[in-house]
Amino acid sequence: MREQLEFDWSAYPDQSLEAVFTEALRAILKKPPTPPVEARFYPYAGLSSTIRLRQGRVHARVSDILRHAPPEVLYALASILVAKLYRLKAPKHHERVYREHTTSQSVLDASDATRQRRGYKLTTSPRGAIYNLVTSFDQLNDSYFSGQLDRPQLSWSARKTRRVLGHHDNVHKTIVISSTLDSTRIPRFVLEYVLYHEMLHIKHPRRVVSGRTVYHSPAFREDERRFERFDEALQWLEKMAAPARRRVRRRRGFQC
Repeated sequence: MREQLEFDWSAYPDQSLEAVFTEALRAILKKPPTPPVEARFYPYAGLSSTIRLRQGRVHARVSDILRHAPPEVLYALASILVAKLYRLKAPKHHERVYREHTTSQSVLDASDATRQRRGYKLTTSPRGAIYNLVTSFDQLNDSYFSGQLDRPQLSWSARKTRRVLGHHDNVHKTIVISSTLDSTRIPRFVLEYVLYHEMLHIKHPRRVVSGRTVYHSPAFREDERRFERFDEALQWLEKMAAPARRRVRRRRGFQC
C-alpha cells in the first residue's frame, strides 16, 4: 500500500512549482524559518533537475520533461532534492514514487527524444597521439563480438579526465574515451578494456527491472570478465583512480 504523501496539492490551486518546493522544505527541515524559493521548469537535455542555496535563497530547476508529471511525483522530486541539499536522507517512499515515474517507458522515451533534439556530444577525433580508437574498436569487435557490432562515432575526450574514463551515449551513438588513456604510460590493454566495457553497453542496452534502470546486468558482467586481461586492467584503473578520489570535494549543490 502506498504511503500517504504529505503534500496536499489542492491547497495550492495555482499549482506553482515554488509552492511544491516550499512545502517540501517545511516537511524536511521541520522548523522555521523556511528559506524563500525560486523554482521553475528548465529545458535541460534530459531528466536532470538541480537545486542550489545562494544567499539564503533556494534555487531549483526541474527538467521540463516533468512539466506534466503527477503532483506526487513533483513533490517527491522536491523532497529528494531538498534532502540532498541539506545532507539529509530523503524518505524512501519519495524515492520510490520518483523512480517509478522516471523509469516508465514513456518517460524514458521522452527523455531520449529530448536529449537527441536538444543535446549534443562534444567530440574530437578517434585518432590520438598514441592510439587509434577505430583500430582498437575493430580488433575488439572481431575478437569478442564476431564483428557484429555497428561502429558508433568514436572520439577521444577534449579534456583529460581520470574519474570518467569512458562513456557510451546510446542516443547520439557515440563512445568517448578519456584522452588520459592516450599516453605511452598507459598499456594498450588498459585502453582496450575501457573501450571494451563501453562496447558492451551496445550489446547489453539498459533495462528497467523492478522500477530500476539497470546498465550493468549479470549478462553484462559475465561478458566483461571475458576480457583477456580483466583482473590486470582493473588493477591499473584502481591505481589511476586513487589520486582523483583524494581530490574530490563536496559541493553545496546537487542534481537528480
